[in-house]
Amino acid sequence: MASLLDSSFGTARFGNVARHVAALVGKPWAFAIAVFCVVAWAASGPIFGFSDTWQLIINTSTTIITFLMVFVIQNTQNRDTAAIQIKLDELIRATQGAHNALLDLEELDEEELQSYLRRYEELAAAARRRLDSGRLDTGSPDIKPLRAR
Repeated sequence: MASLLDSSFGTARFGNVARHVAALVGKPWAFAIAVFCVVAWAASGPIFGFSDTWQLIINTSTTIITFLMVFVIQNTQNRDTAAIQIKLDELIRATQGAHNALLDLEELDEEELQSYLRRYEELAAAARRRLDSGRLDTGSPDIKPLRAR
């Protein structure tokens, strides 16, 4: 099934379509069109006697649009997150003295991630204490690895 979907509507093509759709619906005129549609629907209420069908039109329309937009938004968020992650990884990799073990923190389990977070919170607290005593808070203190991976 996955190969059928990939071949008929490839991943790259979906990414391009999702990017274009997200760019289009993120414009002020797209919001204005949506507001116009809702106002036109509301204004047509008396014409249709505020019937169940009249209500069903807006409910169905908004549900379908919302359902489809979830996938578009998720795709663009995934791409943006991956791009930001790569940029951050490159900054870590290229910075003298940075810990390359931090390159894939997003892959750690929650306990390991919390352990790193606690260590960096301790570093921040120590830096604030140094500042409060009139010393500098710069430098690269050693961080011992949590465990061998």
